[in-house]
Formats: sequence, C-alpha cells, structure tokens
Amino acid sequence: MNTPTAPTAPVAGVLLTPGAGASRDHHSLVAVEEALAALPTPVPVRRVDFPYRLAGRRMPDRPPVAVGHVRAEAEAFAQELGTTTDRIVLGGRSYGGRMCSMAVAEGLPAAGLVLVSYPLHPPGKPERLRTEHLPDLHVPTLVVSGRTDPFATPDELTEHLASIPGPVTRVELPGAHDLRNQDGAVCEAIVAWLGGLDGPRSGAPSR
Repeated sequence: MNTPTAPTAPVAGVLLTPGAGASRDHHSLVAVEEALAALPTPVPVRRVDFPYRLAGRRMPDRPPVAVGHVRAEAEAFAQELGTTTDRIVLGGRSYGGRMCSMAVAEGLPAAGLVLVSYPLHPPGKPERLRTEHLPDLHVPTLVVSGRTDPFATPDELTEHLASIPGPVTRVELPGAHDLRNQDGAVCEAIVAWLGGLDGPRSGAPSR
C-alpha cells in the first residue's frame, strides 16, 4: 500500500462530530484525528460535542440548535487556524454528519463533507427519509457506510445520494451502522479522499 500523502490546499482542518449516542471522544473520531496527525503534513482536527451532550442531556438537539452549533464551531475553528470555513472539511458519524450536511445545505461554506454511517431513515422506517436537503449539497462529499446498515442500505444510498449535485465518493465496508472494527478502513478512506480535493468549495454553487 502506498504511503498516504497530506491533502493539498484548500483543506486547512477537519471538524468532526459524533453520533447521537456518543461524545467527541468516540474511538472512531479519535482514530481519524490520529491518522490525520500522522500524515507528513498533519491536518488539524477539532472534535466537538453538541449542546445537549455538553449540558449532560441524553436527547439530541433539534436540527436548528445542532446546525447553529456546527456553524459556530466551524467559524471558531477557522478563525483559530487563520482561515475561512471554505477550507474546513465538516462531518462525522450518523447524526453528527447529518447535522454538518444540513449546515452546509443552509449555506455554511466548506471544503467538503465526510458522512460516516449517514442515517437516511430510522431503522425499519424507510418512509421517514432525511434527504430533503441533499439537493443543496454542492461540495465534494465522502460517504462511508456499512453494507448491512439498517439506517441506509447500499441500494437506498445509491438512489438518494444521486440527488446531491456535488461530487460524491462512496466507500462501502463490511458491517452495520457501528462499523465495528473498521476504524482503520474508515481512516484510510478519509485520508485518500482528502488527498484528492483540488480547490476551495463553498456551501452553494458559484453564480
């Protein structure tokens, strides 16, 4: 296997968010941070919790609160790095990745999205789709999913990700929603994808 190379500009950093039942210290997010820190040119990572977790609550925030939090954290991270959010990749696992994608769909500039185990719908309820905002994603998007994920089957992802106008990269791995024992493969996919980004992107198409 070739040694991964650091992403070329525009990626100045990666902001990662957890799934609804986890915190910023979830092993999968820590693994990504460690993989990006180990590159020849390390990529800064900010792992963030959502307000409900910070307040000690178990019920995830409603999208307006979570999306606003993503925006605030992305802007703070960009300022810390001396750049703008269009050089930050946003994403995370499940609920966290969905909230990041909604923030970008609502106009938050970003270099790209990383969606790990994206929840297209609740398990067993394919009619309750969470896809309304996908046609507003104009940034490069990486989708990493398990082949037996009850939140999104491979066929469902093929159907609904087609509505994303930006370039989409799919990586399918063995396993279900938790992608158990797949941290290394997830990190490999993210590093390879970041290395292919070729220029700043914004949350909306240029006019």
